[in-house]
Amino acid sequence: MATFELNAEVRNSKGTSLARRLRRTGKVPGILYGGDQDPVSITLEHDQIMHSLDNEAFHTSILTVKAGAETQKAILRDVQMHPFRPRVMHVDLQRVSATEKIHMKVPIHFAGEDSAPGVKTQGGVMSHVINEVDVSCLPADLPEFLEADASGLNLGDALHLSDLKLPDGVELTLLTHGGEDVAIAAVTMVKTVVEEEEVEGEEGELAEGEAAAASTEAADEEESSEG
Repeated sequence: MATFELNAEVRNSKGTSLARRLRRTGKVPGILYGGDQDPVSITLEHDQIMHSLDNEAFHTSILTVKAGAETQKAILRDVQMHPFRPRVMHVDLQRVSATEKIHMKVPIHFAGEDSAPGVKTQGGVMSHVINEVDVSCLPADLPEFLEADASGLNLGDALHLSDLKLPDGVELTLLTHGGEDVAIAAVTMVKTVVEEEEVEGEEGELAEGEAAAASTEAADEEESSEG
């Protein structure tokens, strides 16, 4: 698992005007909360946070946060981005305890999609229904991602939550709480549906054309009889 360290400064002052000044100097305001300690307002380096966010593992890793004289373990809980600029506006970090389970959303990595018979030889397309799931585990057991093997799927087959490879100590929150074993991916014949729609469209246009021609012929015959 990748390791990430964040250098933070503890700040006592708060407010919108202060946050704006911090952002102008390349800093990001944030908060470190949770555990048996009070919430602490912190300041982080914008470039470090922005660079880390590009790494998928950063979102599902136990982070080492150096705040003042203390070093604490935390997870990334929320990131507020600027509406249209590539700028981080605020960061929420939650402390974790080595002995207490946490809930975290982790991404699903699908393996063997191109080699699945349903895709490779049967004309199907792999469709991802769910790309991340909520897991429960101790911080030390938190996976960066969960893997789903799609290499054996035929046309019409699907992978479900129960098909995910779970490391020791990791549980799927939905299944442990009596939820449905929902599909996370499936191989479907999208091309066939499109072709059928096109055929139906062509048939409709042909029928409309024939109806218009018949109407024209009837009108011509009526005019001829009147003449």
